[in-house]
Amino acid sequence: MPLYLTCASHRIITLPELLASRDARQVRQQTWLAQYGLPLISFTTLAPGPVKDSELTRRIFNHGLRALRERLAVSAWEIRRQSCLGLTTGAEGLLAVEAPAPALKQAAIALEQQHPLGRLWDIDVLTPQGEILSRTALTLPARRCLLCDNDARICARERAHPLASLLSRMEVLLHEADHLHA
Repeated sequence: MPLYLTCASHRIITLPELLASRDARQVRQQTWLAQYGLPLISFTTLAPGPVKDSELTRRIFNHGLRALRERLAVSAWEIRRQSCLGLTTGAEGLLAVEAPAPALKQAAIALEQQHPLGRLWDIDVLTPQGEILSRTALTLPARRCLLCDNDARICARERAHPLASLLSRMEVLLHEADHLHA
């Protein structure tokens, strides 16, 4: 169920809107966990800058959703329910999956590390009890910056790179993924 590219809002998002969106995502996650009692995949794209919903981010999201669904199918894990939201704060996907949460997280990390666009995805896995399985809990290193070898969080916090350079790198990665998966 890919998101339509032509419906992207291109709206500049404020910090309060972004924080409210994260709170709303947590409420959705808790509702799903209570309803299904299964591990949950919460999938978003990483988008630098004030515009979180564009054709670029939606295309990256659609690649990720397709890759996730393929990985789950290969592992014979059943998706009990899924939903995709095209929000002005960025695309979000939720998938309730009948599978062991640690195995789901390992599969998510493999996608993030092996797929050309994996660096642009944020694939959270929540246990049925609501615990988020993190990279650090699995003793994995922090994500690297798109443009240098530093910790991505440090570069983002310090705004170490021009937004145009980051978006250009995202376009290059998307072009590579389009050609690999054509």
